[in-house]
Amino acid sequence: MTPAPSAWLQRFAPEVPGLALDVACGSGRNLRWLADAGWRVTGVDRDTAATAPLRSIAEIVDADIENSPWPLQDRAFDLVVVCNYLWRPLFDTVKSALKPGGWLVWETFADGQQTIGRPSRADFLLQRGELLRVCEGWRIVAYEDLFEHGADAKTSPRFVQRVVAIRPTDSPPAAA
Repeated sequence: MTPAPSAWLQRFAPEVPGLALDVACGSGRNLRWLADAGWRVTGVDRDTAATAPLRSIAEIVDADIENSPWPLQDRAFDLVVVCNYLWRPLFDTVKSALKPGGWLVWETFADGQQTIGRPSRADFLLQRGELLRVCEGWRIVAYEDLFEHGADAKTSPRFVQRVVAIRPTDSPPAAA
């Protein structure tokens, strides 16, 4: 069974498809949904075995983005999606991958998660308001920093932080 795409992404993805980047794309759940919605998608992950079957609908880039140079240095996207992934040294790199006017959809675990499960290391948990600070000066479309009880037996409770932000059209490139 194919994992469901992020409900946050489905709710807030721009209606007009363009170029999308799925950072740390994992199983490809968001990549698949974006491609089905008409986006031209690039997915990047260090282990692309799970996304290999999706090469017919998306560009898959195999790269260790935490320990190697950013593989998409000269590329810009209309939408960048990051779900359940946090590597703070990539904040500026991810932001600079967006075209001016591009949308950032970021959703990942937040402080408090360590009290109920994985991830439990503070390095992998957003601090309160951290995504708002990362997107300072951008137009914030939506933001949540909350505890979710789990909608059903398949959904575990979790602490999560989410942002949807639009890069200003007059913004200079972010320092990568």
